[in-house]
Amino acid sequence: MNEFVLEQQNEAAAEQQKPKEVIRRLVWRMCIATLILMAIGSVTRVMNAGLACPDWPLCYGELVPAKQMNFQVFLEWFHRLDASLIGVSAIALFGLSWWHRRFLPTWLPWASTFSLFLIVFQGVLGGLTVTQLLRFDIVTAHLGTALLFFITLLIIGTALTPYQGTGNVGKLPWVGLTAAILVYLQSLLGALVGSRWALHQCFGGSQLCGVMYSHILGLVPPTVATLAVVLISWRTPALHPALRRLANMAGGLLVLQILLGVATFRLHLQVEPLTVSHQAVGATLLGTLVAFTVLALRDWIASRDISPYSVDLTTSAISTQAHGSNP
Repeated sequence: MNEFVLEQQNEAAAEQQKPKEVIRRLVWRMCIATLILMAIGSVTRVMNAGLACPDWPLCYGELVPAKQMNFQVFLEWFHRLDASLIGVSAIALFGLSWWHRRFLPTWLPWASTFSLFLIVFQGVLGGLTVTQLLRFDIVTAHLGTALLFFITLLIIGTALTPYQGTGNVGKLPWVGLTAAILVYLQSLLGALVGSRWALHQCFGGSQLCGVMYSHILGLVPPTVATLAVVLISWRTPALHPALRRLANMAGGLLVLQILLGVATFRLHLQVEPLTVSHQAVGATLLGTLVAFTVLALRDWIASRDISPYSVDLTTSAISTQAHGSNP
């Protein structure tokens, strides 16, 4: 009888876990699609294809502009197609989160609502980039919102991923959070440099050099913070292997990002794949730091929740032994 009841409870628990697992897989697929979308957007910008479709949301008044299709039109059209698919996925995430909210963490429906708001706002900014003829502030906000949407998805996905911490993270959550914020701000500076073509204008006519050098000098704080994440992770005993791997990945991406930035600067943005890779690696570095921070925070919160309970148990056990030893 007990085995039957236990089996029924396990089946009920498995049924409750299904919506969470479906949403987790959906979110990670959306993360990958968003990273690809930002890379395609970078290709669109460096290939001067941002205005290849003169209207919005259609392209030459059609869903598929077959007659006008060339490489530049394809880039802009495919960028919009990918964004539309992510938008549909965001609606699905919103619907699933609210429909199954009884079996999900209370924060998840609200997080999915925020992600849907971001993708809608991102679509509006995408339309404005065309109608306002690639105005630099709108283009910068377009990438900044895409990164924020990417971060939101990563937080949701990482928070839903099974993880059992070791309780030895110390100050790593706050160091990781600082590094992630600094990398995000540096990414916004990079978007501003790209949207204003500051590097070309500085080399060509000594204009907007201040914007370019702000991005170069702005490299220092996120580099120091990211290196701090790596070094502290190395020096932290019994750190969870997932956190150690993410820290090592962040260090490798940082080195690669600096090398790509130097190469892009030295070659005056003449090699488009380098420019695209620079933006894509920067977004990946940001995502790695966000995932690291979320896991470290989960580890830190779990240790604080468990520690008082463990202390109480230990105290009770000692007290019981002491009373038992008294005659």
